Amino acid sequence: MDFNGNPYVGVYAAANDEVLVAGPEVPRRTGRAMAEALEVRLVETTLGGSGVVGSLIAMNSTGAVVSGLAEAPELTRLGIPRMKRIGHRLNAAGNNILCNDHGAVVHPGFDEATLREVSTALGVPAQRGTVAGVRTVGSAAVATNKGVLCHPHATEEEMGLLKEVLGASVRTTTANYGTAQIGACLVANTRGAIIGSRTTPIEMGRIEEGLGYL
Repeated sequence: MDFNGNPYVGVYAAANDEVLVAGPEVPRRTGRAMAEALEVRLVETTLGGSGVVGSLIAMNSTGAVVSGLAEAPELTRLGIPRMKRIGHRLNAAGNNILCNDHGAVVHPGFDEATLREVSTALGVPAQRGTVAGVRTVGSAAVATNKGVLCHPHATEEEMGLLKEVLGASVRTTTANYGTAQIGACLVANTRGAIIGSRTTPIEMGRIEEGLGYL
């Protein structure tokens, strides 16, 4: 699907196995359909007054890390018991953190204190890394407990780190007709994925296989 012609659904929404967080750019009817497909509850909110919530929140089944700009009423709407606002200058958590229930790979620019905050909030080990040399690992890859999809130019060493930290098989793909930053193109959990409307059948097949839906 797309939002008013924009196929980069991962920028405007994020999900784990319990909740779908959608920004105001996502029409309510569309958000409800997405939540039904992923079998989760829907939360409609901004973060820090912004609708690009997919870029600003990273979640697993334990907790969430959100932008330090997020406001108290927004956190209340999320209703996630274990949350951490990061005050680091790299506070677009969704872009800078790739996580599941086994681990987290984060932007290499995170300092030790922020690394510990991420690890505590998500209840998993956190390690710095890149994907295809891209430091915004959350935009360059997608992770669930069943699988990891990443930028097609990721190196063997980078893919090995993702597999080790995230405890899942790792495959490369594009989405939205050749877009390498697939974190911007997908919203996924262990039950399914919402994929940008420009994604080709071949890309869809790779996504289905890579995230363990087949």
